[in-house]
Amino acid sequence: GDGVKVLVTGGAGFIGSNFIRHLLARHPSLSVVNLDLLTYAGQESTVSDLDGHPRYRFVQGDVTDKREVERLVSEGFSAIVHFAAESHVDRSIAGPDPFIQTNIIGTHCLVEAARRARVQRFIQISSDEVYGSIPEGESAGPGSRLDPSNPYAASKAAADLLVAAAVRTYGFPAIITRCTNNYGPWQHPEKFIPVLITRAMAGGSLPLYGDGRQVRDWIHVEDHCRALAAILLSGIPGRVYTIAGRNSLRNIDLARRVLKLAGGTNSRIAHVEDRPGHDRRYDLDDAATRRELDWRPSVPLDAGLEQTVAWYRENRWWWEPITKSESIPFQARVGSP
Repeated sequence: GDGVKVLVTGGAGFIGSNFIRHLLARHPSLSVVNLDLLTYAGQESTVSDLDGHPRYRFVQGDVTDKREVERLVSEGFSAIVHFAAESHVDRSIAGPDPFIQTNIIGTHCLVEAARRARVQRFIQISSDEVYGSIPEGESAGPGSRLDPSNPYAASKAAADLLVAAAVRTYGFPAIITRCTNNYGPWQHPEKFIPVLITRAMAGGSLPLYGDGRQVRDWIHVEDHCRALAAILLSGIPGRVYTIAGRNSLRNIDLARRVLKLAGGTNSRIAHVEDRPGHDRRYDLDDAATRRELDWRPSVPLDAGLEQTVAWYRENRWWWEPITKSESIPFQARVGSP
């Protein structure tokens, strides 16, 4: 429609920033307000290229600040897309408090404000991790049981349940999306693929948890963004949509692939002690999403990884200051999706 206003929370983070760029580029009738606290994972530099864009506005603020959220949401938005979350599993194990605050209380504040302002569509960006580890030969679909293994996943599952309860109790027009592991440009340098790329470029050792045989499914962030845009425009309120790349790989195989692409001949894979409660395998069934939204991923893994390696090579200005400025604790540096 004309002059549709979308509020994106956590839009200075990895997926959120890619989503905002996608919307501004592909949907000229949409304008976007980005609410982000700019904590460690949300960097100002990630969205600095959007400054001055006529259909974009940045607001620095906290989703857990009831008054601030209420005030912003009352401006009137057609839709809210809620990415804002603490999302690093290692950090959640080291200290769960911010995860409870941001992921649960933040979602609650936002849902309440959206409900009062009668926002027509609310998209809760969740994660495949809420299903816990998936046994070999099985996959989790929209209706599968939530069985989180770590504090991060538990906080996301709790937030999803708050959203689902608002749907049932108040007819709140919310949609929950759960996607497998994303990769691509603007991903925080402490995450698995960026760690592999940047370490390979530097000729360092590539840390790998345990035996490296944990299986993850990978999707290029641009493909995820296309699915989210389709859900924003034509998803059915009350539903859960699962989104998958269908590129399941063991971490060790992915590490070898990235190493080859990044040309890290003098780099080596170093096995480090496994993370506690580490899920062995994630796998999502996204058949319904593909069928209903006529969506499928378009970026093959090899091409996507190659592009991503090239992006990190060309954009040291963005990630080097982040790795230098942060005394990222060792566990958090240890690449893990």
